Amino acid sequence: MIRNVFNFINLHNGEEKKDKVLENVISNISFRGSNLWILACAIIIASIGLNVNSTAVIIGAMLISPLMGPIVGAGFALGTYNFSLLKKSFKNLLIATFVSLTVSSIYFYVSPFKDVQSELLSRTSPNIYDVLIAFFGGLVGVIAITRVEKGNPIPGVAIATALMPPLCTAGFGLATFNFSYFFGAFYLYTINCFFICIATFFVVKFLQYPSSIIDSKYEKRIRYGISVLIIVMIVPSFYLAYNLFNEKKFTKTAEQFVQKEFENNGYTVIYKKINYNSSPKTIDLAFLNKKFTDNEIASFNKMLSDNGLADTKLNIRQNDTDIKSEIMSEINKFDNNISEKDIAISKLRQELDTYRVSDSTLLKEIEILYPNIKNISYGKIVEYPLTDSARLQFTLVYSGTEINQEQLSNWLEKRLHEKNIRIINSDTK
Repeated sequence: MIRNVFNFINLHNGEEKKDKVLENVISNISFRGSNLWILACAIIIASIGLNVNSTAVIIGAMLISPLMGPIVGAGFALGTYNFSLLKKSFKNLLIATFVSLTVSSIYFYVSPFKDVQSELLSRTSPNIYDVLIAFFGGLVGVIAITRVEKGNPIPGVAIATALMPPLCTAGFGLATFNFSYFFGAFYLYTINCFFICIATFFVVKFLQYPSSIIDSKYEKRIRYGISVLIIVMIVPSFYLAYNLFNEKKFTKTAEQFVQKEFENNGYTVIYKKINYNSSPKTIDLAFLNKKFTDNEIASFNKMLSDNGLADTKLNIRQNDTDIKSEIMSEINKFDNNISEKDIAISKLRQELDTYRVSDSTLLKEIEILYPNIKNISYGKIVEYPLTDSARLQFTLVYSGTEINQEQLSNWLEKRLHEKNIRIINSDTK
């Protein structure tokens, strides 16, 4: 039974001949001629995808990228202790990296659109999850390479390990002189390359590819070196993952605070920005029509610590010009299709609400009290008396038998808490 289980999961089943696999790996390492042109085109496509925030375009660029070749070659070279192959793989990987950075930097330098989109921003802060994706993606890739029938995992590995977008993001950092973006994205690219290489190394050792050296002491030194490099690469990613966890926790707590203190009390939030990386951390809010006093704002700030938001400042934006500029800035970051028309529509809807009478039972009550009238219409209209100002007046228009308009007017004043109600019989000429 146990033997059958081991045969079922045996990685040697369906394995391609080792010399043929090595031949295929070596043939995909070199970056010359067509491979270099394909890489440059893929870099431009990925850069455009990041520039316009298009996930589909970025995925397309990853599928045609030939960057996996020298990385897998380096893994095979380490696994077989073939240092001439390792040297060749590193040389071609450096060429590919240099070309990619150059092409993406030139593109972003000449591009008129230099806004930081969400797709680009997500490649600037790698963490332990990126390590896991690169490692297990590399495992899938090298297992597929060593099979007689390759199947379809290779395109998925190219998408999952995402070598192109970090390189393009690093190019964006160079083009805009934003070196925090450059180092963050280049670290993610390094993580992906390194752990794909390490995954390849483990599979090659497990499948027992022939070694180019015999000295066991030398093998141990290489293994120790790889172990140290793994620790060096993983430790910063753990730290970044810890920061990401704290940021997500802070954001969730801030969202709950805003909902409890404002949204649940009927205040419509039209702008919200939570900044974890500032010192102190900030929560910026703006409301549709509510204005808070300085004392109220100070009181809300005192509540922050009691709600798990220590070292945080609440800013309530109440200047119309500032609010509009902030809203437009956030909209442009996440959706280029939204324009000032949407803000204008929101204002028009707000104005429309001042003319609307939102009382679903009023019409039924009038019909019960005054069964002889029909075709009832009512609402608020702007009246222009012989003064310098205008005023809203509730107006009811009906047709049918004449009724006691004064009585109806008095009832409506008390019912709607309105003054100067006007009643019009449309049948009266």
